[in-house]
Amino acid sequence: MSLNVSLPVELENRVREHVASGMYGSASEVIREALRLFETYQTVRASSLLALKADIAQGMADVQAGRAGLVEMKDIKALGRSKLQSRPN
Repeated sequence: MSLNVSLPVELENRVREHVASGMYGSASEVIREALRLFETYQTVRASSLLALKADIAQGMADVQAGRAGLVEMKDIKALGRSKLQSRPN
């Protein structure tokens, strides 16, 4: 399959730099690798979003079940400072 793609000058220069570096044999190889990386990124992003949604759902379930409540920020800070001070140097 043959496909012609127009790129902005900045991207074209980056593709040429990758080929000139010797890491890739052609512009097509650079674009193929970029698309593979993009697909991997999309997969990781989707799974991260699913994990975040699951965490939010768990948090909401905890609130509804009475396992969570309001906390004052000053109390969180005080607890953190206390733990830091009790750590051995």
